[in-house]
Amino acid sequence: MRYHANELIAAKRDGQTLSPAAIAWFVDGYTTGRVPDYQMSAMCMAIYFRGMDDIETAALLEAMLRSGDEVRWHDAPWRDGPLPTADKHSTGGVGDKISIPLAPAVAACGVAVPMISGRGLGHTGGTLDKLESIPGPGVDGQGGGFQTRLGVDVLKQLTAELGVCLIGQTDRICPADKKMYALRDASGTVPSIPLITASIMSKKLAEGVASLVLDVKVGSGAFMKTPEDARTLARALVGAGTEAGRKVTAFLSAMDRPLGTHVGNALEVAESIELLRGAGPADSRAVVCRLGGEMLRLSGRADSLQDGEARIGRALDDGSALQVFRRVVQAQGGDPRVCDAPLEVLPSAPVTRTVKAERDGVLSRCDALAVGLAAVHLGAGRQRAEDSIDPAVGFVFARQVGEEVTAGAPLVTIHAANDEDAAHAEQELRAAMTISDADTPSARLPLWIDEVHGADTSRGAT
Repeated sequence: MRYHANELIAAKRDGQTLSPAAIAWFVDGYTTGRVPDYQMSAMCMAIYFRGMDDIETAALLEAMLRSGDEVRWHDAPWRDGPLPTADKHSTGGVGDKISIPLAPAVAACGVAVPMISGRGLGHTGGTLDKLESIPGPGVDGQGGGFQTRLGVDVLKQLTAELGVCLIGQTDRICPADKKMYALRDASGTVPSIPLITASIMSKKLAEGVASLVLDVKVGSGAFMKTPEDARTLARALVGAGTEAGRKVTAFLSAMDRPLGTHVGNALEVAESIELLRGAGPADSRAVVCRLGGEMLRLSGRADSLQDGEARIGRALDDGSALQVFRRVVQAQGGDPRVCDAPLEVLPSAPVTRTVKAERDGVLSRCDALAVGLAAVHLGAGRQRAEDSIDPAVGFVFARQVGEEVTAGAPLVTIHAANDEDAAHAEQELRAAMTISDADTPSARLPLWIDEVHGADTSRGAT
């Protein structure tokens, strides 16, 4: 059947259901260049407003998956025999650097993690941007620091040798999603459940992993603002993965305030190394242990979630996770000394400015969305797909939501390129934070909100 892009866009705009064949034609046309960016942008906007039913979403996922290759692990050059494979995905947040310490911790516990990550979307940071802030000789001495633009063959080789590899999408892995990813960010169509589901699950299914743990964020700094919307997305993701024969669990976690204490690319790498040393903020460590523990359980390396969490905690505390990360940094072109002296190796901003508390009390609010937007305005994120980022800028919080503060004490340190940017960031951060009386009831979300398992049943998290 012959299709026309403008007719399909109009049909979805008017709320009609598109056939799997029409969706496959549209995605293939975009991948090959027959459908231009502006028409795909219009289709994404139509999907954003009109949605897709389960059959349409499955067809979109399938078309994106089939636009490239799927990784097979039976022929990987395993060093000591095949390992179970697993991955983790977060729907995005502010200060969410969890993939960086989690992947080597899971690998240290005997589960291979071939992680294909993304770049920043809107106010949320991207794992690739963070890793690429690590300077170094590059691969084969070509310069450029930590390399994430590696092919599938290298992904398989390093995963088999080291237990983990962290790369971006290649021309062979879901090229349709690779093109759509940046377009969605620039066109304001990121928070669409069908688009999110197809984007996430096409990449994860293409990785060929047997197990997948999802961290679905909830709150102002997340794309899903309410637990109800997040549950809907979690069930869609888990359902898609289960239908494809994968073991999948989704956790709903809080993103009404930043995760951890560091926001910004190089700064979040510094916090990640703290976590890999057995230190770091308690909330960041809890997320690493919970997600990593479930990856171990699904992979048969732990008897229960609690057992898995304990194993991940030991890998962080005994240095084994840090050693895996050191080998990954070296293998992917970064300077492994970052594991010993991150502040000496990572880029640093020329201007720092400390924001101090104006009164005694409790930090009752630190709005994640406002902080994320302030970081973007500072240069840590992208407002357009083609924007470059400044890896050194960002924020380091001295206090987290729920902690006591005293007048004149530091709340946050701004790392900026110049004084003007720092002053503007201070205005934005002061508007994002609230100090209340000590007896004011907390309105913050619990760190763990809910969980969804492969049988597509939901129960309250403990």
